[in-house]
Amino acid sequence: MVVMTIRGPPLLVSLLFGIVTAAETHFTSPEVLPSPETHGVGWTDAYNKADDLVSRLTIEQKASLVTGYYGASGCNGNIAPIPSLGFGGLCLQDGPVGIRLADLGSTFPAGLTAAATWDKDLIYDRGKAVGSEFRGKGANVMLGPVGGPLGRHSLGGRNWEGFSPDPYLTGVAMASSIKGIQDAGVQASAKHFIGNEQETMRGGSLTANGTVVDAISSNIDDRTMHELYLWPFADAVKSGVSSVMCSYNRVNQTYSCENSKILNGLLKGELGFQGYVVSDWSATHSGVKAITSGLDMNMPGPISDADPTSNSTYFGQNITLAVNNGSLPEDRLDDMARRVLTPYFFLGQDSTDFPTVDPSTIYVLLQTYGYSAASLGLPPAPASRDVRQDHKKLIREMGAAGVVLLKNTNGTLPLRNQTNIGVFGNSAGDVTDGLYYEGTKASRTGFGFQQGTLSVGGGSGTGRSTYIISPLQALLERSDARVQYILDNEFIASGDLSSIYPTPDVCLVFLKTWASEGYDRTSFENDWDSMAVVNNVTAKCPNTVVITHSGGVNTMPWASNPNVTAILAAHYPGQESGNSIVDVLYGDVNPSGRLPYTIPAKESDYDIPVVNVTGPEALDSSAWQSDFAEGLFIDYRYFDAKNITPLFEFGFGLSYTTYGVNEPPSVKSVNNISSPFPLPSTTVAPGGNPDLYTEMFNVKANVSNTGAVPGAAVLQLYVSLKDAAVPEGTPVRVLRGFEKVHIEPGDSVAVQFQLTRRDLSFWNTTAQDWQIPTGDALLSLGFSSRDLRSSSKVRLL
Repeated sequence: MVVMTIRGPPLLVSLLFGIVTAAETHFTSPEVLPSPETHGVGWTDAYNKADDLVSRLTIEQKASLVTGYYGASGCNGNIAPIPSLGFGGLCLQDGPVGIRLADLGSTFPAGLTAAATWDKDLIYDRGKAVGSEFRGKGANVMLGPVGGPLGRHSLGGRNWEGFSPDPYLTGVAMASSIKGIQDAGVQASAKHFIGNEQETMRGGSLTANGTVVDAISSNIDDRTMHELYLWPFADAVKSGVSSVMCSYNRVNQTYSCENSKILNGLLKGELGFQGYVVSDWSATHSGVKAITSGLDMNMPGPISDADPTSNSTYFGQNITLAVNNGSLPEDRLDDMARRVLTPYFFLGQDSTDFPTVDPSTIYVLLQTYGYSAASLGLPPAPASRDVRQDHKKLIREMGAAGVVLLKNTNGTLPLRNQTNIGVFGNSAGDVTDGLYYEGTKASRTGFGFQQGTLSVGGGSGTGRSTYIISPLQALLERSDARVQYILDNEFIASGDLSSIYPTPDVCLVFLKTWASEGYDRTSFENDWDSMAVVNNVTAKCPNTVVITHSGGVNTMPWASNPNVTAILAAHYPGQESGNSIVDVLYGDVNPSGRLPYTIPAKESDYDIPVVNVTGPEALDSSAWQSDFAEGLFIDYRYFDAKNITPLFEFGFGLSYTTYGVNEPPSVKSVNNISSPFPLPSTTVAPGGNPDLYTEMFNVKANVSNTGAVPGAAVLQLYVSLKDAAVPEGTPVRVLRGFEKVHIEPGDSVAVQFQLTRRDLSFWNTTAQDWQIPTGDALLSLGFSSRDLRSSSKVRLL
């Protein structure tokens, strides 16, 4: 991968969003003050309870409600209780694949895997199951789901935690996840807001001589912000998310957690967010400035609530001082407190039925970070509270549903009567370095642990598994065939496969690509000598199936090898990894996963490098600039604009059956488009102007199963505005609907889509509003962004 600093002026200038001065070549963020107050829209009863409680709090108690502290609970973040007034405090815990600091919890499939299912119901079920485990452990807040990074950089280290570089798909997944989490009685915290698209220099650094070097600045123009990066957060807010976490990076030169344009102007103003903004851990850089700019809660706070060094938190005692000296209006502090308390009451977390924090959690935290409980004088650890229920069934189902079949020559899969199976690669066997791998060791190798199947990525978004089913274990349990295997990639790459005799009927090669918080990937290819591994196995085995575990986009230079007869992208499946994959290999599950990103034919087809400044310039804060000069053209939008043929396109996936669209779509106008702009709204509801979500067209079509086995089709709707009066920089087509339906052989199922005003609009940077253009829109239905089977034109204005 080439790493470089992207320079040059931005594509668009909007004086109401990004200001470029004569002395600068990058956007700066204007101030938007004051911070809008919440009115508890959608949460009326809970808001009234919060308002009543706030009226009875002292300034010090209000300050404690918005200031994290390190308690003895074992939670990642804590808000202190106020027992005299019946407030039990808040426990915030890492997600999103499971409760990280806990024993006897489940490790669910990654967000990327969830997106690859293209299954709204399954994504909701995942959210509810994860939420129930958080609640069972006494956690009030789950730090997830992830809408940022969106996936601008295909090598981004945290892309696997989120869903897809397509904002529509990510928005649907965010909303479905949040509804599930909060239906379980746990607050969701949508993160990381916003432009947190690379790990490299995400939070700045401190040199040996004490010089502070500021974090990377994501420089994003107005239209790109609205149509790409803000889109899924609008869906999150509309779904009623309790909290939004601001990110480490700067946005247009100002740190996210003190950027009033994005917090006050976009999130609380334009989107009507009613909950609270919490900082990422230690992402706060000021007190009064951050608060007036829209930050409501600082995490993690000082070491204890009795810590006299109040500057360690910026909040706490500093808030009390600021209110008392008049530099911070008490009304703003009241609003912060109401924002924090309202979701707490709305989700019934004040109930005596809400579980206390599992007492074993503190022991897990100490163990995780290398402390001895005994040395701290703690008694022996109590038994852990088991919250796993029967979630392994859902994890196995979703892991299989997120497998994408990319190639299947001559019906290689499903496996049938093979009597001799070869298994190769270091992602096939049991893990050898433990069931919890946060990523510290991986930062030295870049590849994570060497031996063992890769079920999830690293960093704060990882999970502490109680078991991991490897593909080799699942295969041995599923099949009576002879199974020969070599799992050491270095040994396979040496070319010595003499122990394999006779040549297997089919060879299964398991590759993996590690991804983690804290650093970005450096290669598009799978890790651990993957190319040599595939070449050497295929030289011996003419019937080779390659299965990849990966946290994002990989190149597959071996894909055209005639001896590679099938390819599956299994992503990060969670603790049931092997079972999920073997279910697909044997046809117990007909593969229905679809790519939530584009796989290129070669790495140069992706042209957005991670910014990595080196040498003396790296000590200059002004050098750390990432100009989002590509605008809206990321992933398939870029490939379409440049007419680049991908290896496998966005939305692509094969099945053990075939599907068809029976006729052109039926399009019905539901509401006349009388104006290019939405109706004015006196109050902004969560998600923005309610008229943006007015249904304009209803699109119907019939999907048929033309093959011999039952399966699930994913019908996708794309909208093209190329024949309408749209500004330069508009994508060729964008995803605006998808439905997954199960169909029996020979049957057909009716599918319908609702196109809203927002779906048909672009962001007008002059009018500062969403606009439906004059002209025609082309509505296309198909099974990927390049496999479009039928279409219909509609007149917009």
